[in-house]
Amino acid sequence: MRRRQQIEQDARKKISDPYDVDYFAKKHGISFKDAARIINLHRSDRDSSDRAAYHLKDLS
Repeated sequence: MRRRQQIEQDARKKISDPYDVDYFAKKHGISFKDAARIINLHRSDRDSSDRAAYHLKDLS
């Protein structure tokens, strides 16, 4: 049981970690500056960050 709890905690921690800016910029094809701004705004909410990058690309 203890091992399972540790795995769940590790998984939760990884999900809540903010994106790496370089990776995020390359993933979405946006500038480093825009990626950093989005990550700073949305912090560890990866879904919101992805949506913001998607909408940013739509505007371009």
